[in-house]
Amino acid sequence: MRAAVVTAFDQPVALEDRAVPEPGPGQVLVRLEACGLCHTDIHAMRGDWPVKPGLPFVPGHEGVGIVEKLGDGVTSRSVGERVAMPWLGHACGECRFCVSGRENLCEQQQNTGYSIDGGYAEYLVADAKFASPVPEGISALDAAPLTCAGVTTYAAVKNAHVVPGERVAVWGVGGLGHLAVQYARLVGAEVIGVDITQEKLDLARELGADHVVDASAGDPVAAIAELGGADVAIVLAVAPQVFDQAFTSLNRGGRMVLVSLPAEGTLTVPVFDTVLKGTTQKGRMSRHPHLLHAHDDGYGAPGRDSHAIMSLSMSSWATSP
Repeated sequence: MRAAVVTAFDQPVALEDRAVPEPGPGQVLVRLEACGLCHTDIHAMRGDWPVKPGLPFVPGHEGVGIVEKLGDGVTSRSVGERVAMPWLGHACGECRFCVSGRENLCEQQQNTGYSIDGGYAEYLVADAKFASPVPEGISALDAAPLTCAGVTTYAAVKNAHVVPGERVAVWGVGGLGHLAVQYARLVGAEVIGVDITQEKLDLARELGADHVVDASAGDPVAAIAELGGADVAIVLAVAPQVFDQAFTSLNRGGRMVLVSLPAEGTLTVPVFDTVLKGTTQKGRMSRHPHLLHAHDDGYGAPGRDSHAIMSLSMSSWATSP
């Protein structure tokens, strides 16, 4: 099989011929149909982050494909089934985080395209428990970014505990942000899309944002204040000033959820304002895609990131961390 392999962080990715891997116990062999490109893949290939992938490795954690072979003991998946392989490729299932439904915090986790080979290949092996079935009616191309951008922004909105009528500012309307706009809308929020690119601001409007703020045209904090301030700020941009702006835009009792991962970044917040206003800051990584049931509702556009409207399972919204 062909695979794109990172052999050195300062060298281009190499296209190699490799043997098709065999699934071990509890694993499945998947023939890849599509794999998205996430900025995390670029960070991985460059070795930007403090914890670096082991070399050599195959990047790609937004893979979708067809199960072609089952390893010993696999009963949850079947040959011919379309599955998605997300960032969270394996967790121990036994630690306090796993048993409470927070596998993304497991210290023994393995990450697809980072610590285990990913989807920039014709085949990969995946933990059957973390290979999530793709619903009927959604193509591999549309499903691929939902395995990362989709579940990550779903988790960000959900863990901000957004309630109907609250004002949610989405900072950065890109591959993740355009999905965050839709999720926030679906739970009844008044949505503000913040970006510096007119095309992305237009997209936010198209996807249902109630307001848009062009951060390149003036002070976005002042613009949000004129709208009544933000009850929730979801930070998806990596520009250093955005983190301070998002914090400053919060109302009393506001929540700031950090999703973006700049190669270098430090969050500094004023203690006095944090205490007096009762604000909360939290980080949110990707989750297992079983939390989502997605379907294309006419917002997909050829050659663009998936614009699928998400259909949320309200029971999982209520019960899953």
